[in-house]
Amino acid sequence: MESVFSNVVRAPEDPILGVTVAYNNDPSPAKLNLGVGAYRTEEGKPLVLDVVRKAEQQLVNDPSRVKEYIPIAGLADFNKLSAKLILGADSPAIQESRVATIQCLSGTGSLRVGAEFLKKHYHQSVIFIPKPTWGNHPKVFNLAGLSVEYYRYYDPATRGLDFQGLLEDLGAAPSGAIVLLHACAHNPTGVDPTSEQWEQIRQLIRSKSLLPFFDSAYQGFASGSLDTDAHSVRTFVADGGGCLIAQSYAKNMGLYGERVGALSIVCKSSDVASKVESQVKLVVRPMYSSPPIHGASIVATILKSSDMYNDWTIELKGMADRIISMRQQLFEALQAKGTPGDWSHIIKQIGMFTFTGLNKEQVAFMTKEFHIYMTSDGRISMAGLSSKTVPHLVEAIHAAVTRVA
Repeated sequence: MESVFSNVVRAPEDPILGVTVAYNNDPSPAKLNLGVGAYRTEEGKPLVLDVVRKAEQQLVNDPSRVKEYIPIAGLADFNKLSAKLILGADSPAIQESRVATIQCLSGTGSLRVGAEFLKKHYHQSVIFIPKPTWGNHPKVFNLAGLSVEYYRYYDPATRGLDFQGLLEDLGAAPSGAIVLLHACAHNPTGVDPTSEQWEQIRQLIRSKSLLPFFDSAYQGFASGSLDTDAHSVRTFVADGGGCLIAQSYAKNMGLYGERVGALSIVCKSSDVASKVESQVKLVVRPMYSSPPIHGASIVATILKSSDMYNDWTIELKGMADRIISMRQQLFEALQAKGTPGDWSHIIKQIGMFTFTGLNKEQVAFMTKEFHIYMTSDGRISMAGLSSKTVPHLVEAIHAAVTRVA
């Protein structure tokens, strides 16, 4: 008998996760995975932060802890501390109780809950996202019922920001449109606006009554400073206008698989914030009822203790510094090799990813000949590199640039 699902066609592999599948199937000892967006040590191993292990131990040893459901909005301590981390302890928005914060399933879940809320309660259903952006962004917003438009962001000629194009496209956006902004460490390009450029972007967004929706996946992980990486968000909140912020603790606490994040919506008054929170809970309830307890408890334990918080900032800076050092090593090795082209963008870009400027054919060549795996747009994860593997990557880039057009 024919299955009722026999007409279902096989879905294509996720382009990012598919890189890891191909890597895992490659028997070569020289293989290198630069596709995955997760931190690796110098030895190429996943890292669990010492402070995370300490917090977990504390939680496990507490006999009063139970596994009951937590509220729809999540752990109150976690929410309060998450808002404080991104907005700053002295934020007027927090002091005036104008922020509605909900614990969500990492960054993706925070974006999706925010998008569903906007579709139901905001007068505009168009969202402008940068071109390029993280591959999941358009899917998340489309499935929530928003219509996705793009604004220019990356300039392949300079391997930097197309600032003029960005201003023109946002300037032409309809009044009230939603704008997705990467708070720092833009994925996939690693190209961020300067402080002065952020200020121009803020003025333009406010003058056109556009609604900023920040994706903050890398706070502290880009520069090594939690405050520096929150600068863009804080300048928008300081002007008293509204915005949404999706936060993730995947990268900066290494809690990838715990799926810990938060959605904060900054409002004009505490009354509005309280109504907004009540409606966001109505989005969450039929979606997954309430969030998981473990990861958020780890975050709250660390953020609540000044000793643990300090330990975390040191470990976080260690991760950021290793990535910055990999950029420097790769750039210097390409220069020493005499690889054609200007590679200074590698040290100008920031965060986990570098947009190399390599084309699809060059990427395919590097995979086939050198067993180096990355996404076809030439994005490499700097966290997947080590001092030992830089020479292999440089050989491959040099061969690709000189032998493949």
